Amino acid sequence: AARIIQNMDPTADPCKDFYQYACGGWLNRHVIPETSSRYSIFDILRDELEIILKGVLETSDQGDREAFQKAKILYKSCMNESLIEQRDSLPLLEALTMVGDWPVASADWNKTKEPNWSMEEKLSIMNSRFNKRVLIDMFVWNDDRDSSRHIIYIDQPSLGMPSRDYYFNGGNYQRVREAYLQFMVTIAKMIREDKNMSKDDSFVQEEMAKVMELETEIAN
Repeated sequence: AARIIQNMDPTADPCKDFYQYACGGWLNRHVIPETSSRYSIFDILRDELEIILKGVLETSDQGDREAFQKAKILYKSCMNESLIEQRDSLPLLEALTMVGDWPVASADWNKTKEPNWSMEEKLSIMNSRFNKRVLIDMFVWNDDRDSSRHIIYIDQPSLGMPSRDYYFNGGNYQRVREAYLQFMVTIAKMIREDKNMSKDDSFVQEEMAKVMELETEIAN
């Protein structure tokens, strides 16, 4: 109650400017940071919580339960920037190998990978190892018809871009679509370069255009 009163401006006439009356105290005491597009009590609480979590994650993990140890290991791995720089693209290349490689970043994918490639296997690996649903989303949730049990749901997954509109509408959507395609092309060239392959601009552009076409069909 005290916080609500503090964030109000009781000197304002609510019949003339209710927003100033309800939020004037907040506006007088807070400025939106340059790094944010909004600023509310929830943003403040989140920032405070991040500081607390940082302190917790940087303490010794001796005697911690396994879940806390994993969280601290993950935090330390993200903060170890020198090792991240040293490993460069190796983790990404290893992940690609795990999910069946990437034809656009392979010299002879059709000959060496395709004969033993299984969509069912790769989809399950993407789901179980990387929590990424491709083509099909599958999850366990409460049964709508019987809340006492859980069942398997099968649904459509999310798209590469935020919504279907991005694949078909003009204006800003089209500019994002073009940037999205260019981003895919750039990443493919970088990976080819890291694998000591020629950039082959025309081949990469053609392959990524096919990917964009497939995504558009799925969005449709």
